[in-house]
Amino acid sequence: MFHKILNANRGEIALRILRSCREMGIRAVVAHSKADAHTLAVRLADESICIGPDDARGSYLNIPSIISAAEITDSEAIHPGYGFLSENSEFAEICRACGIVFIGPSPESIRLMGSKAQAREIARQAGAPVIPGSEGPLKDERE
Repeated sequence: MFHKILNANRGEIALRILRSCREMGIRAVVAHSKADAHTLAVRLADESICIGPDDARGSYLNIPSIISAAEITDSEAIHPGYGFLSENSEFAEICRACGIVFIGPSPESIRLMGSKAQAREIARQAGAPVIPGSEGPLKDERE
């Protein structure tokens, strides 16, 4: 079990992560942009830390800033929510290399499931039910 998790998302997702942490007795740190400094998630968090400017590219998508925030706050894990960096295998690898748990799929799984056609084939090979559809990537009609 973790003692402290860095919540690297905003809005409703950040609030859901906070609620889960509270229910599990885990301290939650909310990483936020300057624009989100006065949000409900920041006010309800056990701790908060600013990770950059208003623009998401400079804050919520800034991997070095998020890793630094986790290290500064002694967070053992990062919960990316969804969107932003949640499907970024490079981010998950960097977390692993820094000794920070990425709460989500492994970098390898993220890479494998990044292509919908490849994900369907993996599911099919595993014997999972797959909704009927194309048997592979569709050809671009403009080519």
